[in-house]
Amino acid sequence: MSLRRTSDDSTTPKKRYSPEEAYLRISRYCAYQERSHKEVRTKLFSYGLYPSEVEQALSRLITDGFLNEERFAKAFAGGKFRMQKWGRSKIIRALEMHGVSDRCIQRGLKEIEMPAYSRTLRSLLAKKLKSLKEPNLFKARQKTAQFAIGKGYEPELVWEFLREMTEE
Repeated sequence: MSLRRTSDDSTTPKKRYSPEEAYLRISRYCAYQERSHKEVRTKLFSYGLYPSEVEQALSRLITDGFLNEERFAKAFAGGKFRMQKWGRSKIIRALEMHGVSDRCIQRGLKEIEMPAYSRTLRSLLAKKLKSLKEPNLFKARQKTAQFAIGKGYEPELVWEFLREMTEE
């Protein structure tokens, strides 16, 4: 058995960047797509910066417009809803895990308009109901509801729409 070190071995020291080199790298990282403060802070520490240098870099990124928590929340919420069809609950939990403030989370959720939200939920429910080969309507509704609630949609709304759809 060979005990060779690989390039991603945690014992291998990473290159330590100067604060200016790190700022240039992280500004490109932030320019590529919206990032949360938590992601950027973690990345800066991985560059070997000291806590005071990380805080200075974060302040500079905010001042220079590369980092904006509200902009991140709006992009994240809108993207997860449009692309992955996530519901509000799941988006809120994910944003909380990114360390986004409640105020920014609420602003981010405003990117999701109620008519589009309802339309998407109805579409998901219809597609799921159609895909199930369950002859028992009660079980089919239960499985469909679990699916939608798991995607982050509010249970009350899910059940309201399911009742409307299966009564027709």
